[in-house]
Amino acid sequence: MTKVLITGGAGYIGSHTVKKLGEAGYEIVIYDNLSTGSANAILYGELVQGNLHNIERLSQVFANHKFDAVLHFAASISVPESLAKPLDYYYNNTCNVVNLLRCCQMYNINKLVFSSTAAVYGEIKDCPVKETSTTFPINPYGQSKLMSENIIRDYAQASELKYIILRYFNVAGADSSGNIGQMGKEATHLIRVGCDAALGIRSSASIFGTDYPTTDGTGVRDYIHVEDLAAAHVDALAYLEQDSSASQILNCGYGKGYSVREVLSKIKEISGVDFTINETSRRKGDPACVVASGDKIREIIGWQPQHNSLDEIVSSALAWEKKKLRSLNLV
Repeated sequence: MTKVLITGGAGYIGSHTVKKLGEAGYEIVIYDNLSTGSANAILYGELVQGNLHNIERLSQVFANHKFDAVLHFAASISVPESLAKPLDYYYNNTCNVVNLLRCCQMYNINKLVFSSTAAVYGEIKDCPVKETSTTFPINPYGQSKLMSENIIRDYAQASELKYIILRYFNVAGADSSGNIGQMGKEATHLIRVGCDAALGIRSSASIFGTDYPTTDGTGVRDYIHVEDLAAAHVDALAYLEQDSSASQILNCGYGKGYSVREVLSKIKEISGVDFTINETSRRKGDPACVVASGDKIREIIGWQPQHNSLDEIVSSALAWEKKKLRSLNLV
């Protein structure tokens, strides 16, 4: 049985991947400091609480288990926060990758799946975005992730490490069984913001910019269901287990975009609530269109998304937010 270490496995995407890996029969150890994740979101495996900057504790986890591979999710992910606290982001997102790779080197772990982001592309001009598109991050979050990618690449060239770097686009939705979903305290992503508005958690949702060169003037984004993204990690790990595998950088997206107005209209339709939408000016650095070219990930690792539907993404996200409210006796 393959044993894997999953850093950040108590978080949103990490916990969904833990579930998929558990269902696939992998033996799992989760390493998480629970700063943003929840132990209740872990449905499989053993949880070890700890920080990646504590290399002694991390090394002990490697010593206690004979891992076959590592999946690295643990990171800070807020663009606005990265602008306010850049040193924290370079420390947590970049320096800690060095700690993790040192442990991989020490214990001869040569397979790594790394959680990256479309933020490495910066002000996107290509639509759809290909893996060969220019990378020029415009915030410390994207920069910290691109630096981590470069560190992984350089270490791989000097070792036997094989890696897959998955660049996420807009992740949304929740586990179809309703057991896990997004746990962050503050909504920052559009679909959760819209769901919160529909449920009365917030008074309104906002559209930032209505004069983009798109069909309805609002920004277009590629939304991926979290279960499909989790499945991509399982497929990536299976690919790395093949003797003929080679390191890859892959975009994770459907290759189809929806405008901000379309998404908010869909949330209104599914929730049955006509919540208030505020229209305001563009935010600095927001491109008109961010859609992933998903050809390479399908071709290389055979990923076949099963939840490529805005209706399903919104429905699952709304159901999860309602469940959280019920647990607080608020609905």
